This record gives sequence, C-alpha cells and structure tokens, in this order.
Amino acid sequence: MKSIEGIGLAEVVSLYSGMQGEFMQLVFGQQLHIGGMKASLDLAERASIGSGQKGIDLCCCNGAGMRCLVRFRDVASMVGVDATEAVVERGRRMCREEGLAHRISILHSDACQTGLESTSADFVWGEDAWCYVADKPKLIEEAVRLVHPRGVIAFTDWVEGPAGLSDTEAQRFLGMMTLPNVQDVSGYRDYLGKTAAKFLLPKTQVDFRLTSICTSK
Repeated sequence: MKSIEGIGLAEVVSLYSGMQGEFMQLVFGQQLHIGGMKASLDLAERASIGSGQKGIDLCCCNGAGMRCLVRFRDVASMVGVDATEAVVERGRRMCREEGLAHRISILHSDACQTGLESTSADFVWGEDAWCYVADKPKLIEEAVRLVHPRGVIAFTDWVEGPAGLSDTEAQRFLGMMTLPNVQDVSGYRDYLGKTAAKFLLPKTQVDFRLTSICTSK
C-alpha cells in the first residue's frame, strides 16, 4: 500500500466542504464516481441487490448512489454515513426534494465507527470512496459487522494496478486526489480474509479501479 504524509480525514472533509467539492458535483453531476449511474446499476446487478433489501452506504457523499438503488433497484431503505457535514446536509435536502426521505437517511458520522446496529443490513455499499479512508482495515471490519451473515459487501474503489506506482508517481497521485493511501487488490483481499469474508469477484478497471463483491461469511 502506498501512502502520503499530511493527508487525513480533516483534509478530505475540507476538500468536500469547499468550492472544489461543489465544482466536482457541477462537472460530474450527483454521482461523482466513474461510470455514474450505469456503474452503480452494474455493481448492484453483480451483487444481486434488489427489491425489499436494506442497505448501508459507507462514505455515501450526497447519497446519490442510495437514491439510485431505491429508485431503480427497488431497495426498501438505505442508511448513508459520511464524515463531511456539508455533503450530508446537501444529501438530506436532495432526498427531501425527490420525495425519498422516508426511505433514505444520512448520518454525519465516521464510517469506521458508525454506531449502527450489528448485522442490520442485507448489504453494505461503497463507490469509489473508501480510498479516502486512512484506516482501511477498520473500515472493512465495520462493514462486516454491519451486514448480516448471508449479506453482501459490494464496493468499487481506486486501487494500485498490477504495474505498480513508483514512489514519485504515488506521491503525485495521492496528493492530486487528496487520498491518505491507496491499496491494491491483494491488500483488500487480505483485509476481507481476516474478517472471514469471502472475496468473490475482483475486476480491475483502468489500472487503478477495483470492483469487488464479497459475502460476509
């Protein structure tokens, strides 16, 4: 895993609270991850996420992924968790405006220690956001704690590709993206293995991005 000094939760919160965060939403729309809604629906299909299920989105930003799942996969309800108050408030407003506040709630909290009830979700969700979390093992532990024994953890993330990054490249990439570190596929596999989760489907895209689906047991 490649890491950089001087970037942590405070810097990420500052990024998404300021003009740069608003600019990213202006450019990319509500869904800031690669592929937008199409990528969300593809991941949901791979993970068999659908009607009547309850989910938790860790690092949910403005909740766009949750609104997509509720609208187009008929998910019964979602709880989102994000550490940036500005995007939490923006997401709550969007849910109210779209008439989805009764099915989606967004908490201003740390994704590594949400305080939510154990085994309370059919699935845990994440889209290109776990790269912003410094303590990735703790995040994975929290995801496994939240999902019930036959549930699913489905997430996409930016990862280091098989070609690897030099130290100079890593510092430039992490600084540009405001990421504390970047993991690779085998690193995520190890995290999931230590929590007794089964890694089902790795898929590397554009050399940096991982799509993974795993069961909690």
